[in-house]
Amino acid sequence: MIKNPLSLFNIKGKTIVLTGSSGFLGRQYAHALSKLHANLILVDNQTKKNKQLEINLKKKYKTRPMSFGIDISNQESVLKLTEEIVRNYKKIDILINNATVNPTNHPKYSAKFESYPLDLWQKYIDVNLTGLFLCSQEIGKVMAKQKNGVIVNISSIYGNTGADQRIYGKKNMNTPVAYAATKGAFLNFTRYVAAYWQKRNVRVNTLSLGGVFNNQDKDFVKKYSEKTILGRMARNDEYIGALLFLISDASSYMTGANLIVDGGWTAW
Repeated sequence: MIKNPLSLFNIKGKTIVLTGSSGFLGRQYAHALSKLHANLILVDNQTKKNKQLEINLKKKYKTRPMSFGIDISNQESVLKLTEEIVRNYKKIDILINNATVNPTNHPKYSAKFESYPLDLWQKYIDVNLTGLFLCSQEIGKVMAKQKNGVIVNISSIYGNTGADQRIYGKKNMNTPVAYAATKGAFLNFTRYVAAYWQKRNVRVNTLSLGGVFNNQDKDFVKKYSEKTILGRMARNDEYIGALLFLISDASSYMTGANLIVDGGWTAW
């Protein structure tokens, strides 16, 4: 019998690798987990923003964050990252595969399927899938050797359902085919790795997120919100609880699963 159920969520002193750390949601995760006294390894190719995040976390929460500006689709970079983490922290408790490519400045970012550019398709494959594979492979080796670890792969509702083209209009906001294809692949990657490390005490789960409000076009927000049971988009802090559940002992009997948090988008 646990004396205090809240202790299940304790991540104090845990070494957590967070990819895509300087992004819109990544920063929310970094602050929340640091406030709970975890030591964050911040991994993002936006080096300056990531370094500033490290400084802010260290000053505000008195934890031991480190930032790395690397390309997670480069095997040598991921290998060196893993070696340095182990050298400095002696262990890796948690990996959050949160990074995703978001090339909105590409002239054909929202191109129709029939004319979607191969170079953009490949970019998503490189970051979303190859990055997921390399980080899980190298950091997972450490966890398997420790016989302890947790991996959470951040997917999307569009890894679970088809994108509803009707809600995007002509605002060049459409979620591209490469995003859907790669985020969908997260689900079976999670199942495979969870099953592979079944005897090494490495738990692997997916967290599938709904859309987050970020000052999008009003018409889009209205149409999106109407498709959810709760009638709105998520706030940028509303996924922290689900993430904490998955990385902590609160989910100790959960692996190979997909937790969908989407305001009811996929429920009807």
